[in-house]
Amino acid sequence: MEVILGLGSNCPYKGKGSVELLSIAVKLLSDFVSDIRISSVYETKPMYVLSQDNFFNAVLRGNVSEKLSPLALLEKIHQVEASLGRDRSKEIRFGPRTIDIDIEKLGNLQMDTEILTIPHPRIKERAFVLIPLLEILSESADEKIREKCRVWLSELPDEGVVKSPEQMQLLFSNWKEADCSL
Repeated sequence: MEVILGLGSNCPYKGKGSVELLSIAVKLLSDFVSDIRISSVYETKPMYVLSQDNFFNAVLRGNVSEKLSPLALLEKIHQVEASLGRDRSKEIRFGPRTIDIDIEKLGNLQMDTEILTIPHPRIKERAFVLIPLLEILSESADEKIREKCRVWLSELPDEGVVKSPEQMQLLFSNWKEADCSL
């Protein structure tokens, strides 16, 4: 089943910068996500809590086993986040974090529970998800999804989403060689 994940980071962890952490996250996600395609990395001004460093964001598109329930997928994602220093009990909501991985879309699934909502409830208001998502959806045959994303993006103010410099793109695109030692 196709999965689209939003990834973000704005804090270093154990000597690794945000782009390195995104690369490591993709490598760890590859344990249970196959056929991975990743967007470029974008530097983004923070939303909601403005007094923090800029984020580095990307979108991952891949496939997960249909045997993996949405909540089991979320648990695996939380394990990846925890391995990269995320401690939800100590963070400010929408505040700084070493890594944040959101399930934006999972097949055609729609669900709304206390723990998980799919599609992601704030996808329409996040240019830092829509811009990289449109980049990797250009490979997709689903024009309806691309058009929806374009409309949502056109309704948003400029949120300061800028493609990161080439050296960061290179670091991120080589995720298969990421050094996972922390």
